[in-house]
Amino acid sequence: MKQLKYSILFTLCVVITACKVQYSFTGADTGDAKTFQVNFFQNNADLVEPGLDIDFTNALQDLIQNQTSLSLVNSGGDLIFEGEITEYRIAPMTATAENTAAQNRLTIGVNVRYFNIKDTEKDFERNFSFFFDYPANSQLIGSTKDEAFEVIFERLTQDIFNASLANW
Repeated sequence: MKQLKYSILFTLCVVITACKVQYSFTGADTGDAKTFQVNFFQNNADLVEPGLDIDFTNALQDLIQNQTSLSLVNSGGDLIFEGEITEYRIAPMTATAENTAAQNRLTIGVNVRYFNIKDTEKDFERNFSFFFDYPANSQLIGSTKDEAFEVIFERLTQDIFNASLANW
């Protein structure tokens, strides 16, 4: 009985390896790709937040590295992510009885161009955006800004990942 279990497990491993199926617990379909590159996301928003471009580029690189077995390269990647930050906006969201803002919303938007060198039918250019609401009596500095960036980057990078590699 024990030998039968090992035999079935071995056969399954051989079949999966022979078919070159790449499976990830994140649902990523990297196909035949072995490498990826994330080009610098220039901040072209009307309101420029210093360091936002570097932080976002690094966040996207980190997410792809953590959720796939792809190797990060500086050039010649099988999968290429590039684009620009197109929106960085703070706007009042809700008002108090005294007609002052009770809550503000930070919105960050990016335009992404994705190139799959191994399968060009999967290439796309698309806009992604997300927001973070915070109390109007708080300024967008320190821990409030850090939390806002963390929440927004997590959502933006996951949406980009899903659109490019998860086929959602």
